[in-house]
Amino acid sequence: MTTDGDAPSHIGEDPYALALRTGHGPVYLRLADGRRIWMPVHRWYAQPTVADESVLNRCVGPVLDIGCGPGRLCRALLSRGVPALGVDVAPRAVAHNITLGGRALCRSVFDRLPAEGDWQTILLIDGNIGIGGDPHALLRRCIQLVTPTGVLLVEVGPHGVEELCTAWFENIHGHRGPPFPWALLGAPALRRIAEDLALSASDQWRRGRRSFLALSRRGSSSGHPT
Repeated sequence: MTTDGDAPSHIGEDPYALALRTGHGPVYLRLADGRRIWMPVHRWYAQPTVADESVLNRCVGPVLDIGCGPGRLCRALLSRGVPALGVDVAPRAVAHNITLGGRALCRSVFDRLPAEGDWQTILLIDGNIGIGGDPHALLRRCIQLVTPTGVLLVEVGPHGVEELCTAWFENIHGHRGPPFPWALLGAPALRRIAEDLALSASDQWRRGRRSFLALSRRGSSSGHPT
């Protein structure tokens, strides 16, 4: 990833970092098998959508937004009086979040984080269940971060998808950034992994083309409004 102190020219800049700098794409997630997935950069910088609102309405503070990007969800929660913190490894995304009034740390979810075990809601939205390419490890880490009665709100992919893969960001001209491990999961795969970790799906919903699950520890009560 590049930083705000880099040269102003976009020549040679990582496509993802460039998209974060400009606030728009096109930028794609390219998979090692050749498939290309368009990334909705404009949505990350816009006001929350109806689908986003369905997530926000289920949040109980304090909220940890993993892979927060430019911070639209964090800032929306703070505007509602809900304590929220974002974490992201992209310096530009974190800087944008803070500049617009959000709260964020430039840190990996696997690094030491504030208030571990005390977060009431954890967000894995915009495909962030794929972080690290190992959903088991990511969910185990989330269990360490969330309270025993807390909830994980996860956006999932198409129904039958379950892939562990290598990916990279790529622009329209084919210029690519560094490769990284990633995962794509639909609801059935996420439910199975959650069961392995003593989590259960307490809610599942869809808004437009986007689908979500709420996961909580078995036996806990974590009802949220629809």
